[in-house]
Amino acid sequence: MGKKKAMVPVEKLDLSTVKYEPVEVKAPHLTGLMLKLFVKMAEAPVIGSLIMSSLKKQNGIVEMLQNTVIPETPMFKPEFPPQDAEPSVIIADEEGKPEDRVGSALKCLPHYDPPSSWSGDLLPSFRYWKIRDYAYAYRSKIVTPSMVAEKIISIIEECNYHKPPTPLLISFDAEEIRKQAAASTKRFEEGNPLSILDGIFMAIKDDIDCYPHPSKGATTWMHEVRSVEKDAVCVSRLRSCGVILIGKANMHEIGMGTTGNNPNYGTTRNPHAIERYTGGSSSGPAAIVASGLCSAALGTDGGGSVRIPSSLCGVVGLKTTYGRTSMEGSLCDSGTVEVIGPITSTVEDAILVYAAILGSSPADRISLRPPPPCFPDLSVLDNANTLGSLRLGKYTEWFNDVHSTDISDDCEDVLNLLSKSHGCETVAIVIPELNEMRTAHLVSIGSETLCSLIPDCEGGKGVKLTYDVRTSMALFRSFTASDYVAAQCLRRRLMHHHLEIFKKVDVIVTPTTGMTAPKIPPSALKDGETDMQVTGYLMRFILAGNLLGLPAITVPVGYDKQGLPIGLQLIGRPWGEATILRLASAVEELCAKSRKKPASFYDILNIK
Repeated sequence: MGKKKAMVPVEKLDLSTVKYEPVEVKAPHLTGLMLKLFVKMAEAPVIGSLIMSSLKKQNGIVEMLQNTVIPETPMFKPEFPPQDAEPSVIIADEEGKPEDRVGSALKCLPHYDPPSSWSGDLLPSFRYWKIRDYAYAYRSKIVTPSMVAEKIISIIEECNYHKPPTPLLISFDAEEIRKQAAASTKRFEEGNPLSILDGIFMAIKDDIDCYPHPSKGATTWMHEVRSVEKDAVCVSRLRSCGVILIGKANMHEIGMGTTGNNPNYGTTRNPHAIERYTGGSSSGPAAIVASGLCSAALGTDGGGSVRIPSSLCGVVGLKTTYGRTSMEGSLCDSGTVEVIGPITSTVEDAILVYAAILGSSPADRISLRPPPPCFPDLSVLDNANTLGSLRLGKYTEWFNDVHSTDISDDCEDVLNLLSKSHGCETVAIVIPELNEMRTAHLVSIGSETLCSLIPDCEGGKGVKLTYDVRTSMALFRSFTASDYVAAQCLRRRLMHHHLEIFKKVDVIVTPTTGMTAPKIPPSALKDGETDMQVTGYLMRFILAGNLLGLPAITVPVGYDKQGLPIGLQLIGRPWGEATILRLASAVEELCAKSRKKPASFYDILNIK
C-alpha cells in the first residue's frame, strides 16, 4: 500500500497553484445486448465488484476517497452562513397563502401590454404565450379554461399515435382535467379567479405526488409499494392558486439519468429535433413546456434534472436554494441534494410559479434558518442600477470546456451584451477541486438513492428497473460508509471555495451544459443506454447547485449550428434567488429576438 496523499487544509490552499483539469469519464458506451450483458456481470457477486472497482480506479474515485487524507470535518447537508439582504426586492410572506405570494410577485413584474394580435403572426419574432397572456385571454373572454382544456386533451390523445411516439405523460385523466377547467371557468364567470395562476395548465413530474394520480417515478412498479393519498406540498400550493394539473409527466426512470431515455413508457423527444434527447431526468416537463402545451411544469433537480432538459429544450429552469421549497410528498423527500423547481417558457413565469411553491419545511426552517424569500422588483427604475452593480464570476478554462465552441461563444456574447447594456462586470475566478465535486456528488446522490430504494430492490423489484439504472445501482452499492464520509468532507471544502468566491462576485456564470441535445441511438429505445461521456458533458457545470445547495437558473441564449438550443446558467449565493432571477430576466430580454419556434409546437391560445 502506497503512502496516502494529504490535502492542504482548505483555508491554506494557494489558488495560484490551481490548474484546470479537463475530465474524460472512462466508461463504456453500451446499448442493446451489450448493455444487458454488462448489467448481468455488474450484478454478479464477485465479477461485479471487480468491474466496479476497476471503473472507480480508472476514474480516480478510489484515489480520492480512500487514499487521500481530507483534513475537514464532514458536512452532511448544505450549511449556509448568514447572507446579506439582496437589493431592490419585495419580501414575500413564507407563512402566508400561496395566492398572496403570487400577488406580490405579480407586482414585481414589468408593465404588461396585451398582445395586439391573437393570431401570433403580427408579433415581431416567435414568443411563447405567458401566464399573463392566458389570464388576459380568460378575463377578456377571448377563451375559457374549458376551451383550452379541450385543445390540450385532444393534443395529448393524438400524441399516442405519433410516429415516432412522443410520450409526454405517464398518467393522464381527461375527465379530471375537464373537472378542474370547469371549476376555473366558473370562477372567471363569477369574476373571482383565485390568482393570476387560475386556469393555468401545468404538468407535474412523475416523482412528485399529484392526487389522484399514482407516482411511479417512471418505473413499472413504484405505485405498487407507495400509495398517493394527497398532493405533495408544492402541488397543493399550486392547486390553491387555481392551477389546472394535467397529469404526471414522463421522466428518466427514478431520476437516475441525464438523457430522458425511458424504455418503460417510451422516450420523450426534443421539440426542436425529434431524433434527439430532451435531457433528463425531467424530460417530460421540459418537452411539455417547450412545445407550448403548458406554460409551466414542476421538475426535480438532484443532479441538474431541471436545468439540463430546460437548456436542451430552450426553456427556463429554476433550481432554488436547498430547503427553500418543501420536498414533502416527492419520491426524494429525504435527500440532501435535490429540490423541486419550475420549468417555464419565460423568466417571469418562473417567478410566478416559484412564488406559489416556495416555503421551507418545518425541519429545514430550524436547521437552515432561511431568510425571508423575496422577488426582484423588475417594475422599478432602479432595477437598471441594481443590474449594473452585479459582478459576474467566470472561470474561463472551465467555461470553455465544451463539446462545441458554439456553446461557449454564445454564452460569452451574452456576457458582453450584459456589460454593454447594463454595465455588469465580468470578474475572472478560479474554482478549485471541480473533479472532487463530481466524485462527492456522485457518492452523495448515489448513496441517498440506494438508501431510499434498498428495501424494494432487495424485495425483488430491483430487477424490474431499466438496465442503465441497474448499472448505476451496481456502482452505488460499491460505495462504502467511509467513501460516503469522505465525500461529505469534500463537500465542506467545496462550500468553503464557493463562499470565498461569492465574497468577490454576486453570480457565477457558466454554460448550462457542455453539449447540446444528443442524438437518440435507435438501439437505445428498447433497452436504454449508458453513455458516461455524454453524462459528463451534460453535468459538467451543474453540480454546485446540488452538492452545495446553491440556487441556479438556466436561460435560453441561442442555438448551435444545428439549430439546437443553448442555455446560460447563473449560480447564485445561498438564498439569492432574487438576484439570479433579475439577471435571468435581463438575459432573456437581450436574447428575445433570436428565439425560434420549436419544430414541434402547439399554439394553444390561438383557438380557431
